[in-house]
Amino acid sequence: MNDISTRVAYHPGELAVQQRMGQADIAQRVGRMIRADIPAAAAQFLAEQPMIVVATADDAGRMWASQLVGPPGFVHASGARTIEVEAVPVDGDPLAESLRGPRHVGMIALRPQLRRRMRVNGVITPTATGLRIDTDQVYSNCPKYISRRGIEAVATGETSSVRRATALNDAQRHLISRADAFFVASADADGNADASHRGGNPGFLQVLSSTRLRWPDYRGNSMFMTLGNIAADPRCGLLIPDWRTGATLQLTGTAEITWDDAAFTAGAQCAIDFTLTEVVEISAATPLRWSAPELSPANP
Repeated sequence: MNDISTRVAYHPGELAVQQRMGQADIAQRVGRMIRADIPAAAAQFLAEQPMIVVATADDAGRMWASQLVGPPGFVHASGARTIEVEAVPVDGDPLAESLRGPRHVGMIALRPQLRRRMRVNGVITPTATGLRIDTDQVYSNCPKYISRRGIEAVATGETSSVRRATALNDAQRHLISRADAFFVASADADGNADASHRGGNPGFLQVLSSTRLRWPDYRGNSMFMTLGNIAADPRCGLLIPDWRTGATLQLTGTAEITWDDAAFTAGAQCAIDFTLTEVVEISAATPLRWSAPELSPANP
């Protein structure tokens, strides 16, 4: 963990997927927006957010995505390449211990009300109130596939409970089958982590069995950072929020890109098959209670 340096825009896994998709030229143009410093507009956007998602590996090398919440301003730029996050995962979160030491991390800030998002990749260091991110990559994403929803309430005084298993139960499968959004934790061969968002109509995240899921990959910004990471390292994590109740499902396992057209749904470029090895369900993981979604018009 001591020899961490700023990375180039694309690694071999991303380049390979860009070439296979025939979008390498587009990726090179779009990739020019990636920067190591934090633009003023990005700093303002971060300061307005009540929620972020972070992704990294635990001490066993398994990838997880976790949600951090707080009042607007709890995440903010404190320097040209520094972000302070004044929050830690809830008790029982699989990253509660991992985020207490320096490591590569991916972060995504999503504002569903406006269908806006930005992503940050870098290195974290724990602080007295949360963590600091020294940024390597900062960039915004298009609004495609984000369901619009707003915060209706902030619950207080609720006690969370944690359930761990190696397979999904019926209630968890039902939650997944009606999800219109989830988050993906992935990393490249060097351990550089990334957090990304996936959205679609309910049912786009398919439950194939109690340990296997599949989702379509829709046309996005052509950089293929998530697919490139999966091509380089299959270890992967998913965060599936229950926006209505504040509960979360966190899954870790491995992912594989499926290029067989028979596995595709309408509008997909490929499919991703995910095999879970552990699921962590946390009730009342966040106090935020969101409205019913207004599904994205970009959804196939």
